[in-house]
Amino acid sequence: MTRKTISIILVVGVILLLVLLSVSGYNELVMKDETCKKQWSAVESRYKQRADLALKYVNKVKDYASHEQETLTRATRAVNQALQVKISPNNITQTSINELQIVQNNLSLALQQLNTVSERHSELKTNNDLLVLQSQLKDMENQIAVERQCYADVTGDFNVSISRFPANVIANLFGFERKTVFDVEKGIENISK
Repeated sequence: MTRKTISIILVVGVILLLVLLSVSGYNELVMKDETCKKQWSAVESRYKQRADLALKYVNKVKDYASHEQETLTRATRAVNQALQVKISPNNITQTSINELQIVQNNLSLALQQLNTVSERHSELKTNNDLLVLQSQLKDMENQIAVERQCYADVTGDFNVSISRFPANVIANLFGFERKTVFDVEKGIENISK
């Protein structure tokens, strides 16, 4: 073999290696991107389940404490807002996260107020259905915290991946952008106490 043939083989080999590494890096980023989207869907699903439980809770309190109309109205409004907020996994921005956080904080506050109402009424304090709903809400808050943490983990992993060389080159070529981290204020998860 001549030097020219060896040079051509080396150049083709290097190009082939670069293409294989690029394809592998691209596929890795796609997988991590999809994992972030899937985990966000899990977070949203838990929030929807929470809102559904909260609606049942509101209706149960309403049966016993209709004279607490302002609190019940506020709680119903908060639940309805929570049910309406949806963020596409393809469009998670800090603004949309902040809006979701405000709605979830309002729901937490409304549930705290309902808990106060139920504590004032002896028939509510001993109502088994209401106690079960309170327990389910508390469990749901813990599940939400776990899902949020998982989302933060996979988002952090994705963000680190697209920041490292050579993946950052592939990320820039194919339009992968940093994911917004969902950093919820502390204390929300403990509203059902």
